[in-house]
Amino acid sequence: MKKLFLLIFVAITTTTFAQNQINIESGNFDFLKDQTEVNVQFKFENPLFQADNYTEAQYLERRKTETLAKKGEESWKEWDEEWQKHKESFFFDKFIEGVNGKAKKIKFSKGVSTKYTLILDTKWIYAGWTGFVTQPAKLSSEMIFVETENPSKVLTKVQGNKIEGIGSKGSYRMEYGRISAAYEKTGKELGKAIKNVLK
Repeated sequence: MKKLFLLIFVAITTTTFAQNQINIESGNFDFLKDQTEVNVQFKFENPLFQADNYTEAQYLERRKTETLAKKGEESWKEWDEEWQKHKESFFFDKFIEGVNGKAKKIKFSKGVSTKYTLILDTKWIYAGWTGFVTQPAKLSSEMIFVETENPSKVLTKVQGNKIEGIGSKGSYRMEYGRISAAYEKTGKELGKAIKNVLK
């Protein structure tokens, strides 16, 4: 019993200290002080996966092999359809939900005409796992603020480093649910950083 409690304590402690690394690489948020809305674009181009830095194709092939062996063709088809939905919209939506929940004074939206655009560029994903103890997903990303009419004009670069999807609502049973939580948490961390500047 003591070993069980020790295992849970270590898992919780590791989780607490391993999350929420967000750093401003260049620039600041001063340009947002008179803004009420910011456009958001989502880039999901060749991110790496897991500790082994698989390509997406490699990650999906391994997932396919595993699912076919354990659950069959129909389960793989369902998993793949959900993955595509999450990659195309759900991940993005959860990030926006997260940043809007914390930034408060500025609304972040996709596909709107605004002076500034935030580009969320996914760099690395760790899918996590579930079991007796859940290992949350982690997300590394680059968040770049640019002038909408002149995207080469970069105002601020923010790095999200292995941010864990902790404290976000949703299903942790499947990878895409855990990854969605990591996107939401990344948005929350960015929103908090912006809110602190715009007080």
